Amino acid sequence: MAVKVFITGTTGYIGGDTLYALNQKYPEWEYCALIRTQEKASQVEQQYPKLRIVLGDLDDPGVLREESAKADIVLHTADASDHEGAAKAIAAGLAEGHTPANPGFWLHTGGTGILTYEDSKNNLLGEWSTKEYNDLSGVDELTHLPDDAFHRKVDKIVLEAGSKYADRVKTALVCPPTIYGNGRGPISRRSRQVYELTKLILQKGYTPIVGSGKARWNHIHIYDLAAAFILLAEAAVAKNMSDEIWGAKGYHLCENGEHIWADLAKKISTIAADRGYIPANPAEKRLNKDEALEVAGFEAVSWGWNSRGKAERLRKFLAWEPKEKSIEEEADRIVEAERSRLQGKMLLS
Repeated sequence: MAVKVFITGTTGYIGGDTLYALNQKYPEWEYCALIRTQEKASQVEQQYPKLRIVLGDLDDPGVLREESAKADIVLHTADASDHEGAAKAIAAGLAEGHTPANPGFWLHTGGTGILTYEDSKNNLLGEWSTKEYNDLSGVDELTHLPDDAFHRKVDKIVLEAGSKYADRVKTALVCPPTIYGNGRGPISRRSRQVYELTKLILQKGYTPIVGSGKARWNHIHIYDLAAAFILLAEAAVAKNMSDEIWGAKGYHLCENGEHIWADLAKKISTIAADRGYIPANPAEKRLNKDEALEVAGFEAVSWGWNSRGKAERLRKFLAWEPKEKSIEEEADRIVEAERSRLQGKMLLS
């Protein structure tokens, strides 16, 4: 029988790219997608005519529960790190629809915003930090972060499901940091953090430095993130039940190095200036938290926080190896992609 995959977030950036990668490699699998509107469903069907579509959203627990019960693999990417109701419904469906002889696998998308806990708690902005988490030697710390950390409420739901129903529900929590690269999904192909940074530079013509300008964050190309999900899906199909992959230790960071936000902003500004998109020798502008919020929302505040972790678990147990360029090497393409997007919006207005 064909492998049944239920996916949320097909119209989004992560889910759209991961479905593309999965379908390219395993077109014989049966894919079902939760999509909010018929209009978007019609757009997705153009790229995936064989896809079974269920109309609904994350506030439809009955739908989530039913489809999770029927699926071999649930890939949850739509507002996955913060929507508690959806996580509870998926957990319930997987537990009800599976047995120890036929377990269900939950590939859940978290986020390394959770690693900014110390900075956000202490109102630090742009400060240098030597704190670095590790998903192999320090996995217990990651699975027991404070309850008021970002995304922690949903993390706990996933981890509890993988523990309480360990015999029939296998959970893998994947936490990507700053994601970049042009997605291959049917609708949303753009990430936010670095693209909002680039947008601000192109529109305002200055280099934003948040706080002291020393904060660091990990990054991952969208293709490498999709590759990680594929490896986890393959482990599920192979019935690889290793407790190093699933359950209490199934907390996977997903990174290919780190960047200093201020240095990345300077690099993007230099590229934009060299290509004549903004005035030469762009000035640096220091932003405090309120100013950052005002000019670019929450993403701008994140440019002043540290989120640092080593992704060793996927590398060790599933031989995951990022292959794409670093975010600095991709900076010129990010600038061109964002400029093209902004020009397109101007033509439409």
